[in-house]
Amino acid sequence: MPVNEILALCMIGAFFVLLLGGLPVAVCLGATGLIFGYAGFGPMLFSLLPARIYGVVTNYTLLALPLFIFMGIMLERSKIAENLLEVIGLAMGGLRGGMALAIILVGVLMGAASGVVGATVVTVGLIALGPIIRRGYDAGVACGVICASGTLGQIIPPSLVLILLADITGESVGTLFAAALIPGLLLSGLFIAYVLILGIMSPHRVPAIPAEERATYSRRDIGMKLLKVVLPPILLIVAVLGSIIGGVAAPTEAASMGAFGSILLAAASGRLNFTILRETVRSAFVTSAMVFLILIFAQPFGLAFRGLGGERLVQDAFSAVPGGLTGQIFFLMALLFVLGFFLEWIEISYIALPLFLPIFHAAGVDMAWISILVAVNLQTSFLTPPFGWSLFFLKGVAPPSVKTSDIYRGVIPFIGLQLIGLWLVYLFPQLTTWLPNLIGW
Repeated sequence: MPVNEILALCMIGAFFVLLLGGLPVAVCLGATGLIFGYAGFGPMLFSLLPARIYGVVTNYTLLALPLFIFMGIMLERSKIAENLLEVIGLAMGGLRGGMALAIILVGVLMGAASGVVGATVVTVGLIALGPIIRRGYDAGVACGVICASGTLGQIIPPSLVLILLADITGESVGTLFAAALIPGLLLSGLFIAYVLILGIMSPHRVPAIPAEERATYSRRDIGMKLLKVVLPPILLIVAVLGSIIGGVAAPTEAASMGAFGSILLAAASGRLNFTILRETVRSAFVTSAMVFLILIFAQPFGLAFRGLGGERLVQDAFSAVPGGLTGQIFFLMALLFVLGFFLEWIEISYIALPLFLPIFHAAGVDMAWISILVAVNLQTSFLTPPFGWSLFFLKGVAPPSVKTSDIYRGVIPFIGLQLIGLWLVYLFPQLTTWLPNLIGW
C-alpha cells in the first residue's frame, strides 16, 4: 500500500482518538487535516486551503443557517411552543394518548417553524414531562414521545440538516425541502399511529385527561384558542416554506423573512423585549459560530484525505461490497446508523458523506432521494444511546424522578419507527421525488 494511503488511514484513526479524548470536533478535524496533510504534501497544502475556506464563508445559501437558528430560538424564548402545547393538549386531551399526540403535533409545527431540535426538546421537556407523568403516563412513553417529536425538526423543512446536505450534494435547497416534506409527515404519522395503538393496547400507560379538567373550557373557547395560537405559526411556516419550494424566494431570503416573522409573533404574544432579543441574538450567534467553525475546519481534513488517496481507498472498498448499487446503499445506511451512536450529524455529514457520494453520482442515482435517505438516517442519531443529543437535552431538564433508563427505554420504539420510515423511503422513492417533480425542480 502506498505511503500516502497509509497516512490517510492513520488520519482517520487519529481523528477518532482525539475525538474520544474529549477535544472539540473542529479542533480534531483541523489538527488531523493539517498535520497529516503537511506530512503528505508539505507546504503546498496551505496554498490550496484559502480558496476552500473562502468558498465556505462566501456561500450565499449557508447564510440561511444563522437566520433559521435565530427564528427557532426566538420562537422558543417567546413561549410559542408552550402556548401550542397547552391549546392542542386541551383539544386532544379526551383521547387516550391525547397529550402525547399534542406533543407530536407541536414537534411537527416547531420543526417546520425552526428546524432546531434542541429548542423543541428542552422546551417541551420543561413544559410537559412532569405534568403528563403526574397524569399517569408511563415515564418511558413520555420521554420517548418528547425526544422523538423533537427530532422531527431534522427532517421537516426548514431543516439545518437539509441545508448542509444541499451544500454537500450539490442539490438546491428548494429541491431537498420539497423532497423531505412527505417523508417528514410520514414519520410524524408513524409516531401518531404508534401512540393511538398504545392507547388501545395499553390505555393505562397513556390515559386521557379527566373530563372534569377538560370541562373548564367550552368547545368554542378551545376553537378560539386554536385559531389564535396555532394559526399564526402555520402562516409563518407556509410563508417561509412556500416561498422556497415555490421558487418565489431563495432560502436565505425566506429565512430572513422567517426571522422577521418570529419577531412579529413574539411581539404579538406580548413577550418581545430587549432582553429576549439580546439573548436570542447571542444564542444564535454562538450556535452559528460553532456550525461554521466545523465547516471551515472540515476543509483541511477533506482536502488532505482526498489528496492522500483516501477517496480512492473508500471507492475500492465500496466496489467490493456485494449486491451492486443496492448493497452499496445498504452499506452506507448501516455505516451512518452505527456512526450515529458516537458522532453528531454534522460530523457524519462532512466527514463520511463526501467520501461515498461520488460513487452514487457516477451511478446516476437521484441525489435528492439519497439525501433524504441520509437525512432520515441521521435523524436517528439524535435518539441512539449513548450520545444521542435528544437524550442529553431531555435528561438536563427532566424531573429527578425520571431515570436515564426511562429515557433509553422510551426511545427504543421510536428508533424502530424511524427505521421503518427509512425502509419505506427506500422502497418507494416516489415519496421523495413526487413533489419536486410536480413543482418542476
